[in-house]
Amino acid sequence: MNIDELEPRKPIAKPSDLGALSVEELKTYIQELEGEIERAKSAIEAKTKHRAGADALFKR
Repeated sequence: MNIDELEPRKPIAKPSDLGALSVEELKTYIQELEGEIERAKSAIEAKTKHRAGADALFKR
């Protein structure tokens, strides 16, 4: 069993209508999304390192 299967699935939020946003609001929205992307990449890296550590510990 994969440890990721134990975590509850959260629905991915769909963006609101982008046509209603100004250029500045769109730029801010992009910055927020880029921040979330970096946060997700960090979580992936941490989980990968954790998994590698466990694999090394239990490897015969």
